[in-house]
Amino acid sequence: MASITFDRITKRYPDGTQAVSELDLAIRDGEFLVLVGPSGCGKTTALRMAAGLEEISEGRLLIGDRVVNEVHPSQRDIAMVFQSYALYPHMSVRENIAFPLQCAGLAKAEVRERVDRAADALGLTELLERRPKALSGGQRQRVAMGRAIVRQPQAFLMDEPLSNLDAKLRGQMRAEIRNLQREYRTTTLYVTHDQVEAMTMGDRIAVLRKGVLQQLGTPEELYESPANLFVAEFIGSPPMNVLSATVTRAGSGSELLLGSQRLVLPAGALDAYPELAGADATPVALGLRPEALRDAAGADPSWPRLLADVELVENLPPEKLVHLRLDAEPVVTEATLELAADVDQAAAEDLRALGRGSVLHARLPGTTPVREGTRAQFAVPPSALHFFDLSTGQAIAPQSPRLAAATA
Repeated sequence: MASITFDRITKRYPDGTQAVSELDLAIRDGEFLVLVGPSGCGKTTALRMAAGLEEISEGRLLIGDRVVNEVHPSQRDIAMVFQSYALYPHMSVRENIAFPLQCAGLAKAEVRERVDRAADALGLTELLERRPKALSGGQRQRVAMGRAIVRQPQAFLMDEPLSNLDAKLRGQMRAEIRNLQREYRTTTLYVTHDQVEAMTMGDRIAVLRKGVLQQLGTPEELYESPANLFVAEFIGSPPMNVLSATVTRAGSGSELLLGSQRLVLPAGALDAYPELAGADATPVALGLRPEALRDAAGADPSWPRLLADVELVENLPPEKLVHLRLDAEPVVTEATLELAADVDQAAAEDLRALGRGSVLHARLPGTTPVREGTRAQFAVPPSALHFFDLSTGQAIAPQSPRLAAATA
């Protein structure tokens, strides 16, 4: 097995389009790393450069300790799994899986042994003599996986391999691919636009936007500490609520101004944010995950309260997804519009002009007594607040307690 390293990799096409910009990324030996982002962000281009199917404009690509920029794809010792399965229709399942081994000149006995072992692991033993046209989508994807596994390569490269499957099969295949990777411990670079796939499958996730790496970390790190508004709104379903707010001083503490409301923060709530703790009137983008909004009735009385109009309640046992509206101004950035294909700039400006405010999503326990058409009060734990710079979209990161004490 081996690591894969993108060392300041850039891909520039003849017309000047830059698909990937100075990508620094290291996939560790045996790691399952997911490259995720919206359509056109450069993730498939990055994968194809790793495979040798796209030329590299600048930078170095290493597999293990070997620079492979000029190495032919067949000599890189990697196996690819494609979105389209790429099976030979005139061959049986056995012949499809065995094909790369036969091309490599392995003995018939070893080919049969490897094919039988892969078929057993993937539940294909009973299908070995069938042709691809007699298989379901999930079975065809298993065959494609089997063809990659039998090669015992240094690395797997997977390009949206589940996008042609229905929701149920995607869930099943996610688990199967992850279990196989853990069993074989093969370094894997997996490309998807589906953040649910990314969150459930990756040891780490790399988020791309317009060819630029936005953040690299574990699923938990990206969800709990997004580096910027793009990551905050891309990771999570529903995405993070983002509102325009102002941080002001209130006696010895601080308040958040959200439209016509003032949310009083407990003393010390912003101590980890030096640039906000003493703020007189600092505008910020305020981020709240849907699960951060709590029913005020049973919440800590020191937590700030937020009033909102309940527009829609979706019952999704054991939860409720509640759509709320309040008069705070929404944050509409280029990244926001990128991630909402059904919204354009004109619509965003119309929303502001109408003064209708912002829509929030709250994920609540199914027993929460909330009704459409009413005005409800919610509590917000201060630890769940995320702050972003309104001009750059970058997160205003809290200091660690040790650093905060050292700089106090």
